Amino acid sequence: MSPVAGFLMSLDIYRIAVLRTPDSAGGSRGLTERFEEGDLVEVGAPRNLFPLSASDGHSMLFAGGIGITPILCMAERLARTGKSFELHYAGRSRGRMAFLRSIDGGPLAGFSHVYCDDEPNQPRLDLAGLLSGHAPDTQLYVCGPTGFMSAVLDTAKGLGWPPEHLHREYFAAPAATQTGADTAFEVQVASTGARFLVPPERSVVSVLAEHRTEVNVSCEQGVCGTCLTRVLDGEPDHRDQVLTDSERSANDQFTPCCSRARTPVLVLDL
Repeated sequence: MSPVAGFLMSLDIYRIAVLRTPDSAGGSRGLTERFEEGDLVEVGAPRNLFPLSASDGHSMLFAGGIGITPILCMAERLARTGKSFELHYAGRSRGRMAFLRSIDGGPLAGFSHVYCDDEPNQPRLDLAGLLSGHAPDTQLYVCGPTGFMSAVLDTAKGLGWPPEHLHREYFAAPAATQTGADTAFEVQVASTGARFLVPPERSVVSVLAEHRTEVNVSCEQGVCGTCLTRVLDGEPDHRDQVLTDSERSANDQFTPCCSRARTPVLVLDL
């Protein structure tokens, strides 16, 4: 599919979507309850851990619910640069789906497919059908609830998609799957040689903070990548949702907010 001529994209604003949830950890309720139009908000520079591939092949974009936020930016970029793509957006109902007016009635309409749970007479999201018979250089991008993402990624893997063609971003950490009790280990700060014990019930970042060794953190769930830290020696026990399989295998970085160690000591580039 070719993009619509004259597609425009604003480069002077950040556009986000925040879903207010009763069980919010603080971010969504704080934003929706305390902020008003016209408020001045200080933000940090954006970090992109979910970039578009440099491939010129076709891109398949899958968004579930509020996961449309990064996916929409990708669709706009692909359209603006003349790349081949398609967008599949699923949600519970149209009234709860962000940016739907821009997608349905704007220049992305010709590339987009919307699926709503409360519209039984409309086509359903057929993952097996969509992900079969793709060109070898096709790239897949997905963001949304954990169950939605697992369905998309598991279907793609089952159909033989190369892992390096599967790109994802989580908004929350999936339920823990590790078995057995955590064990204590030590972390060593390479710049000073200081070693600190990390007990089973503590995270690396909390122990480091206690000893005045600060690591930048944000989500503290292993989904944002803010705390990524280089590992100089030892083997991490990766529990994040940021690193790819190949990056994990390299064992040269980890997320100290949630990941632990498989070896007695981790030497950190701090």
